Parts: sequence; structure tokens; C-alpha cells
Amino acid sequence: MTSRKLGFAGVGRMGAPMVRRLLAAGHRVAVFDANAAAVETLAAAGAAVVASPAALGGEAEIVFLSLPTPEIVEAVALGPNGLAEATGVKIVVDLSTTGPRVAKRVAAGLRAAGITPVDCPVSGGVGGAEKGTLAMMAACGQAAFDELEPILKILGSKVFHVGEEPGMGQMVKVINNLMSVTSLTIASEALVLGTKAGLDPEVLLEVINAGSGSTNATTDKIPKFVLGRSFDFGFAIGLSSKDARLCLEEADALGVPMVVGSAVRQMINVTKGRLGADADLTEIIKPIEEWAGVTVGKPKP
Repeated sequence: MTSRKLGFAGVGRMGAPMVRRLLAAGHRVAVFDANAAAVETLAAAGAAVVASPAALGGEAEIVFLSLPTPEIVEAVALGPNGLAEATGVKIVVDLSTTGPRVAKRVAAGLRAAGITPVDCPVSGGVGGAEKGTLAMMAACGQAAFDELEPILKILGSKVFHVGEEPGMGQMVKVINNLMSVTSLTIASEALVLGTKAGLDPEVLLEVINAGSGSTNATTDKIPKFVLGRSFDFGFAIGLSSKDARLCLEEADALGVPMVVGSAVRQMINVTKGRLGADADLTEIIKPIEEWAGVTVGKPKP
């Protein structure tokens, strides 16, 4: 693959491993993050560091965003010293989760500046970013997708072209995320119920995973991050709250009732309120344990 001049804004837990993969593949990468400490190790790995999103224009034709909130995405893309003021940037690929409406606003602003917007949220967590196994949901024109696909395949093992209009990738992502946290929530309730009834949670999980109740929550998240009480999956409950809100806002706008999704959002927000926005997503089981008076699993020796 020909080396490309790439930019990356947002090099936190998800962004940093993606930048490392791009560098390892031989691309030149310039990075920006408001947290100076976040760029230090990447500079040591060969990334160029710039002082603003606009400054990425002098270093990159294609810029990726991996940012925590819709408000930050809009500021980086369209605000003062943002990408819309950059010269040299041709394509901006937003890997963040912003929701469809913000994706459309950002796309309109970038197009007005002569930049091609690509709405491309990802799924797979920090582990997927490190291993290059993310699922990537690109919404853009076919020509942009064809140009980007070889680069996206460095970051993800499953790259989907989900539509041409910005916002379509976000719609897929918020639906996926609400389904994922719903699975985790009901599995957490089930494990607490089983523990309260005297069942061994490891045996209960083994039976569930051999049958029709199996989900990613029961095969991966709970065995790895709950039973041993590490709670270090790497995704904050505050971000899950944001994602659930974005999904349910779209459902309301489209007139689609989501009774189960609304109940799950309440459980997310209970956990956020009790443990704080930075608590790990897998800690959603803790309020349920507290109410039931039991603890599922135990710390590993």
C-alpha cells in the first residue's frame, strides 16, 4: 500500500492504538489532542504533533477523528482553528459516536469548506482497536469509500459500506450499542438472580453459553471483567449513557417506541449516578447486586 499523509484528532484509549497501527503500516501520521500527555508516546513512535485541528491541514490529506462527545466533534471539525479552516485536508473520517443529527451537521459544515465527510463509527472497544479487529460502519460516497477501504482495513477486520449519506453509519452504531448494553444488563440481572438462588455463577454462565441465552455479554464481558471483579473492559458508563440517549432520541424523532431500550437507559443512568460517569460499563451489575444483597464472582488471587 502507498504511504499516505494522515491526520488523527483524539488519541485517547481508542485513538492511540489506531494511530500505532497506521504508523506500523508505513503511513505518515500527524496527531492532535488537547491532552498534551496523550501525544507524547505517539511522538516517540514517529507521529508528528500539531497544535490545533486546523494545523493538521499542513500535514494530512485524510484526517480521522476519535473523540468522546458530539460537542467535541463539532468543535474540532467546525469551531475556531477547526478542520473546516484547514488547507490541504480532502477527507475527514469521523470514527466517533455522535448520533445521526450531529453527523449531518458536521458533514454540511465540512462540505461547505470543500472537504468530503465520512461518517464511520466503530465497534469493538479498546481491544479491537489494538488488534485491528474493529467493525467499521462507513457512510459516504462510493468513490470516498474505495479510497479509504485499504486504510480502514488496517484498523478493522470488518469494514461495511452502510450507505452514502452521513448519519447512516451513526444510526447503525447507536442501534448496535443499545443492543449490546441491553444484553449486558439482562445478563447482569440474571447472574445476580442465579447467585441469590444459590447457583454457582460460573456454572450458570456455562449452561447459558451452551444454549439459546448466549450473547457477547455472557461469553466475553461477564467472564472476563465481572466474575473476577476487575471491571476493566475499558468503556465508561458515561459514554454508554450518551450512546443510549442518542439512540432513543432518534427513535423518538422517527416515532418508534423502544420500551426495553428506555428501561435499559434508566439502569445505565442509575449506575452512572451511583458510581460516576467514569465507572466501567461492566459495573452496571453493582447496583443490582446491592439491591439483591449478593456479589457475583470474586477477585482472582
